[in-house]
Amino acid sequence: MATDRPPTIDPVAAAHWEQVAPRRSPWLHEEVGRRMEDRLQWIKLQPAAWADWEPVRGGLQAHALVAARYRDAECFVAAARPEVAAAALKAIALPWWRRIGVPAPRIGPLPDGQARMLWANMALHLSADPQALIAQWQRALAVDGFLMFSCLGPDSLRELRKVYVAMGWPPPAHEFTDMHDWGDMLVAAGFAEPVMDMERITLTWDSPVKLLAELADLGSNLHPQRFAALRGRRWRAELEQALVAELGGVDGRLALTFEIIYGHALKPAPRVRLSGESAVSLQDMRTLLQADKGRRGQPPGPG
Repeated sequence: MATDRPPTIDPVAAAHWEQVAPRRSPWLHEEVGRRMEDRLQWIKLQPAAWADWEPVRGGLQAHALVAARYRDAECFVAAARPEVAAAALKAIALPWWRRIGVPAPRIGPLPDGQARMLWANMALHLSADPQALIAQWQRALAVDGFLMFSCLGPDSLRELRKVYVAMGWPPPAHEFTDMHDWGDMLVAAGFAEPVMDMERITLTWDSPVKLLAELADLGSNLHPQRFAALRGRRWRAELEQALVAELGGVDGRLALTFEIIYGHALKPAPRVRLSGESAVSLQDMRTLLQADKGRRGQPPGPG
Protein backbone atom coordinates (compact mmCIF):
# COMPACT_ATOMS: atom_id res chain seq x y z
CA MET A 1 0.00 0.00 0.00
CA ALA A 2 1.19 3.50 -0.78
CA THR A 3 0.52 4.58 2.81
CA ASP A 4 3.07 2.02 4.00
CA ARG A 5 5.84 3.79 2.14
CA PRO A 6 8.01 6.59 3.52
CA PRO A 7 5.90 9.76 3.16
CA THR A 8 8.79 11.92 1.97
CA ILE A 9 10.24 9.67 -0.74
CA ASP A 10 9.13 10.20 -4.33
CA PRO A 11 9.06 6.71 -5.93
CA VAL A 12 9.84 8.12 -9.38
CA ALA A 13 12.88 9.98 -8.07
CA ALA A 14 14.03 6.88 -6.17
CA ALA A 15 13.76 4.73 -9.32
CA HIS A 16 15.67 7.35 -11.32
CA TRP A 17 18.49 7.47 -8.77
CA GLU A 18 18.77 3.70 -8.87
CA GLN A 19 19.33 3.95 -12.62
CA VAL A 20 21.87 6.80 -12.60
CA ALA A 21 23.78 6.17 -9.35
CA PRO A 22 27.55 6.16 -10.03
CA ARG A 23 29.15 2.72 -10.32
CA ARG A 24 31.53 3.32 -7.44
CA SER A 25 31.53 2.96 -3.66
CA PRO A 26 31.28 6.24 -1.69
CA TRP A 27 33.85 6.69 1.06
CA LEU A 28 31.19 6.93 3.77
CA HIS A 29 29.64 3.63 2.66
CA GLU A 30 33.03 1.94 2.86
CA GLU A 31 33.65 3.32 6.33
CA VAL A 32 30.22 2.22 7.58
CA GLY A 33 30.76 -1.19 5.97
CA ARG A 34 34.11 -1.54 7.73
CA ARG A 35 32.49 -0.78 11.08
CA MET A 36 29.61 -3.17 10.42
CA GLU A 37 31.98 -5.95 9.35
CA ASP A 38 33.82 -5.58 12.64
CA ARG A 39 30.56 -6.48 14.41
CA LEU A 40 30.56 -9.89 12.75
CA GLN A 41 33.22 -11.02 15.21
CA TRP A 42 30.49 -11.25 17.87
CA ILE A 43 28.31 -13.60 15.78
CA LYS A 44 29.17 -17.26 16.26
CA LEU A 45 27.33 -18.57 13.19
CA GLN A 46 29.68 -19.22 10.27
CA PRO A 47 27.39 -19.09 7.23
CA ALA A 48 27.97 -21.60 4.45
CA ALA A 49 26.41 -19.09 2.03
CA TRP A 50 25.92 -15.34 2.23
CA ALA A 51 24.44 -12.65 0.01
CA ASP A 52 25.59 -9.09 -0.63
CA TRP A 53 22.94 -6.56 -1.65
CA GLU A 54 24.30 -4.12 -4.28
CA PRO A 55 27.99 -4.22 -3.25
CA VAL A 56 29.11 -1.61 -5.79
CA ARG A 57 27.15 1.12 -4.01
CA GLY A 58 27.30 -0.63 -0.64
CA GLY A 59 31.09 -0.83 -0.64
CA LEU A 60 33.44 -3.10 -2.57
CA GLN A 61 36.14 -2.89 0.08
CA ALA A 62 33.57 -3.87 2.70
CA HIS A 63 32.55 -6.80 0.47
CA ALA A 64 36.17 -7.93 0.38
CA LEU A 65 36.35 -7.85 4.18
CA VAL A 66 33.25 -10.02 4.55
CA ALA A 67 34.43 -12.38 1.79
CA ALA A 68 37.75 -12.81 3.59
CA ARG A 69 35.97 -13.55 6.87
CA TYR A 70 33.79 -16.19 5.19
CA ARG A 71 36.35 -17.38 2.67
CA ASP A 72 34.89 -20.86 2.23
CA ALA A 73 31.28 -19.71 1.96
CA GLU A 74 29.31 -19.44 -1.26
CA CYS A 75 28.54 -15.83 -2.14
CA PHE A 76 25.44 -14.49 -3.90
CA VAL A 77 25.61 -10.94 -5.26
CA ALA A 78 22.45 -8.95 -5.98
CA ALA A 79 22.72 -6.18 -8.59
CA ALA A 80 19.65 -4.60 -10.15
CA ARG A 81 21.26 -3.40 -13.40
CA PRO A 82 23.36 -5.49 -15.82
CA GLU A 83 26.11 -2.88 -16.01
CA VAL A 84 26.33 -2.75 -12.21
CA ALA A 85 26.45 -6.54 -12.08
CA ALA A 86 29.33 -6.47 -14.57
CA ALA A 87 31.15 -3.86 -12.49
CA ALA A 88 30.62 -5.93 -9.35
CA LEU A 89 31.91 -9.11 -10.98
CA LYS A 90 35.00 -7.32 -12.30
CA ALA A 91 35.76 -5.78 -8.91
CA ILE A 92 35.29 -8.84 -6.71
CA ALA A 93 36.73 -11.51 -9.00
CA LEU A 94 39.87 -13.08 -7.55
CA PRO A 95 42.99 -13.65 -9.65
CA TRP A 96 43.22 -17.20 -10.94
CA TRP A 97 45.91 -18.26 -8.45
CA ARG A 98 43.59 -17.37 -5.54
CA ARG A 99 40.45 -19.02 -6.93
CA ILE A 100 41.53 -22.57 -6.11
CA GLY A 101 39.14 -23.96 -3.52
CA VAL A 102 37.15 -20.71 -3.29
CA PRO A 103 33.53 -20.73 -4.53
CA ALA A 104 32.96 -18.29 -7.40
CA PRO A 105 30.39 -15.56 -6.62
CA ARG A 106 26.96 -15.95 -8.19
CA ILE A 107 25.58 -12.67 -9.53
CA GLY A 108 21.91 -12.20 -10.29
CA PRO A 109 18.53 -12.42 -8.55
CA LEU A 110 18.86 -13.88 -5.07
CA PRO A 111 17.40 -17.38 -4.76
CA ASP A 112 14.89 -17.90 -1.98
CA GLY A 113 16.01 -19.54 1.23
CA GLN A 114 19.67 -20.05 0.31
CA ALA A 115 21.66 -17.39 2.17
CA ARG A 116 22.62 -17.90 5.79
CA MET A 117 23.59 -14.24 6.07
CA LEU A 118 22.39 -11.25 4.05
CA TRP A 119 24.59 -8.15 4.01
CA ALA A 120 22.93 -4.86 3.01
CA ASN A 121 25.06 -1.78 3.55
CA MET A 122 23.62 1.75 3.21
CA ALA A 123 20.71 0.89 0.91
CA LEU A 124 17.51 0.85 2.95
CA HIS A 125 17.14 4.62 3.43
CA LEU A 126 16.94 5.12 -0.36
CA SER A 127 14.10 2.67 -0.93
CA ALA A 128 10.64 4.02 -1.75
CA ASP A 129 9.14 0.71 -0.62
CA PRO A 130 11.30 -0.51 2.28
CA GLN A 131 8.73 -3.07 3.47
CA ALA A 132 8.92 -4.83 0.11
CA LEU A 133 12.72 -4.70 0.19
CA ILE A 134 12.90 -6.14 3.72
CA ALA A 135 10.47 -8.89 2.68
CA GLN A 136 12.75 -9.69 -0.27
CA TRP A 137 15.72 -10.03 2.07
CA GLN A 138 13.67 -12.22 4.37
CA ARG A 139 12.77 -14.58 1.51
CA ALA A 140 16.41 -14.86 0.44
CA LEU A 141 17.49 -16.05 3.88
CA ALA A 142 17.42 -19.63 5.08
CA VAL A 143 15.72 -20.41 8.38
CA ASP A 144 18.01 -19.40 11.27
CA GLY A 145 19.94 -17.14 8.90
CA PHE A 146 20.55 -13.52 9.84
CA LEU A 147 20.39 -10.05 8.32
CA MET A 148 23.06 -7.36 8.74
CA PHE A 149 22.19 -3.90 7.44
CA SER A 150 22.99 -0.23 7.86
CA CYS A 151 21.33 2.99 6.72
CA LEU A 152 21.09 6.70 7.47
CA GLY A 153 19.04 7.81 10.46
CA PRO A 154 16.86 10.90 11.02
CA ASP A 155 19.61 13.04 12.54
CA SER A 156 21.61 12.95 9.31
CA LEU A 157 22.30 16.28 7.54
CA ARG A 158 20.74 18.26 10.39
CA GLU A 159 23.06 21.21 9.75
CA LEU A 160 22.20 21.29 6.04
CA ARG A 161 18.47 21.15 6.79
CA LYS A 162 18.80 24.21 9.05
CA VAL A 163 20.53 26.11 6.24
CA TYR A 164 17.71 25.34 3.82
CA VAL A 165 15.06 26.39 6.37
CA ALA A 166 16.90 29.66 7.03
CA MET A 167 17.09 30.37 3.29
CA GLY A 168 13.41 29.58 2.80
CA TRP A 169 14.12 26.68 0.44
CA PRO A 170 12.44 23.26 0.16
CA PRO A 171 14.08 20.39 2.11
CA PRO A 172 17.53 19.31 0.84
CA ALA A 173 16.76 15.61 1.35
CA HIS A 174 13.94 13.27 2.23
CA GLU A 175 13.31 12.36 5.86
CA PHE A 176 15.15 9.31 7.22
CA THR A 177 13.39 6.62 9.25
CA ASP A 178 13.99 6.11 12.97
CA MET A 179 15.67 2.87 14.07
CA HIS A 180 12.67 1.85 16.19
CA ASP A 181 10.45 2.00 13.12
CA TRP A 182 12.94 -0.18 11.24
CA GLY A 183 12.72 -2.68 14.08
CA ASP A 184 8.92 -2.75 13.79
CA MET A 185 9.17 -3.32 10.02
CA LEU A 186 11.58 -6.21 10.54
CA VAL A 187 9.17 -7.93 12.92
CA ALA A 188 6.24 -7.32 10.55
CA ALA A 189 8.26 -8.94 7.74
CA GLY A 190 8.80 -12.10 9.79
CA PHE A 191 12.20 -11.42 11.35
CA ALA A 192 12.86 -12.15 15.00
CA GLU A 193 15.03 -10.66 17.73
CA PRO A 194 15.92 -7.42 15.92
CA VAL A 195 18.80 -5.54 17.49
CA MET A 196 19.18 -1.88 16.51
CA ASP A 197 21.78 0.68 17.47
CA MET A 198 23.20 3.88 16.05
CA GLU A 199 26.19 6.19 16.06
CA ARG A 200 26.92 9.63 14.67
CA ILE A 201 29.77 10.33 12.28
CA THR A 202 30.85 13.91 11.56
CA LEU A 203 32.54 14.57 8.23
CA THR A 204 34.39 17.81 7.43
CA TRP A 205 35.48 19.48 4.20
CA ASP A 206 37.71 22.42 3.43
CA SER A 207 35.34 23.89 0.83
CA PRO A 208 31.63 23.90 -0.04
CA VAL A 209 32.48 22.59 -3.51
CA LYS A 210 33.95 19.38 -2.08
CA LEU A 211 31.09 19.01 0.41
CA LEU A 212 28.43 19.24 -2.30
CA ALA A 213 30.34 16.87 -4.58
CA GLU A 214 30.46 14.20 -1.88
CA LEU A 215 26.77 14.63 -1.08
CA ALA A 216 25.95 14.18 -4.77
CA ASP A 217 27.90 10.91 -4.72
CA LEU A 218 26.01 9.64 -1.67
CA GLY A 219 22.55 10.05 -3.12
CA SER A 220 19.88 12.28 -4.56
CA ASN A 221 17.17 14.44 -3.02
CA LEU A 222 14.10 12.17 -3.11
CA HIS A 223 11.75 14.54 -1.27
CA PRO A 224 8.46 15.14 -3.17
CA GLN A 225 8.67 18.85 -2.30
CA ARG A 226 12.23 19.33 -3.55
CA PHE A 227 13.04 22.09 -6.03
CA ALA A 228 10.93 21.46 -9.13
CA ALA A 229 13.53 22.72 -11.61
CA LEU A 230 17.27 23.23 -11.99
CA ARG A 231 18.85 26.17 -10.19
CA GLY A 232 21.34 28.55 -11.73
CA ARG A 233 24.78 29.83 -10.81
CA ARG A 234 23.38 32.58 -8.61
CA TRP A 235 21.53 30.06 -6.43
CA ARG A 236 24.65 27.88 -6.26
CA ALA A 237 26.70 30.87 -5.10
CA GLU A 238 24.13 31.65 -2.40
CA LEU A 239 24.21 28.04 -1.23
CA GLU A 240 27.99 27.94 -1.00
CA GLN A 241 28.07 31.23 0.92
CA ALA A 242 25.43 29.95 3.35
CA LEU A 243 27.35 26.71 3.89
CA VAL A 244 30.53 28.60 4.72
CA ALA A 245 28.65 30.92 7.09
CA GLU A 246 26.61 28.26 8.89
CA LEU A 247 28.72 25.09 8.83
CA GLY A 248 32.21 26.45 9.31
CA GLY A 249 34.01 25.64 12.57
CA VAL A 250 36.82 27.47 14.31
CA ASP A 251 39.26 25.76 11.93
CA GLY A 252 37.26 26.91 8.92
CA ARG A 253 36.24 23.40 7.89
CA LEU A 254 32.59 22.67 7.06
CA ALA A 255 31.00 19.90 9.15
CA LEU A 256 27.98 17.68 8.57
CA THR A 257 26.51 15.01 10.85
CA PHE A 258 25.48 11.56 9.63
CA GLU A 259 23.46 9.31 11.91
CA ILE A 260 24.24 5.68 11.08
CA ILE A 261 21.76 2.97 12.04
CA TYR A 262 22.91 -0.65 12.30
CA GLY A 263 20.44 -3.52 12.35
CA HIS A 264 20.67 -7.24 12.98
CA ALA A 265 17.81 -9.76 12.93
CA LEU A 266 17.20 -13.50 12.60
CA LYS A 267 14.87 -15.45 10.32
CA PRO A 268 12.98 -17.92 12.52
CA ALA A 269 11.18 -21.07 11.44
CA PRO A 270 7.82 -20.17 9.87
CA ARG A 271 4.72 -20.33 12.01
CA VAL A 272 1.50 -21.59 10.50
CA ARG A 273 -1.71 -20.06 11.80
CA LEU A 274 -4.38 -22.73 11.51
CA SER A 275 -7.88 -21.80 10.44
CA GLY A 276 -10.65 -23.44 8.46
CA GLU A 277 -8.38 -23.24 5.42
CA SER A 278 -4.65 -22.47 5.69
CA ALA A 279 -2.28 -21.72 2.80
CA VAL A 280 1.38 -22.61 3.24
CA SER A 281 4.13 -22.02 0.68
CA LEU A 282 6.05 -25.02 -0.60
CA GLN A 283 9.30 -23.65 0.87
CA ASP A 284 7.68 -23.13 4.30
CA MET A 285 6.14 -26.58 4.20
CA ARG A 286 9.52 -28.17 3.49
CA THR A 287 11.04 -26.24 6.38
CA LEU A 288 8.27 -27.28 8.75
CA LEU A 289 8.54 -30.93 7.73
CA GLN A 290 12.34 -30.91 8.15
CA ALA A 291 12.03 -29.30 11.59
CA ASP A 292 9.39 -31.82 12.64
CA LYS A 293 11.48 -34.71 11.33
CA GLY A 294 14.45 -33.43 13.31
CA ARG A 295 12.41 -33.26 16.51
CA ARG A 296 10.96 -36.76 16.05
CA GLY A 297 14.43 -38.13 15.36
CA GLN A 298 15.80 -36.84 18.67
CA PRO A 299 16.00 -39.20 21.67
CA PRO A 300 13.44 -38.48 24.39
CA GLY A 301 14.57 -36.17 27.15
CA PRO A 302 14.80 -37.09 30.85
CA GLY A 303 11.68 -37.35 32.96
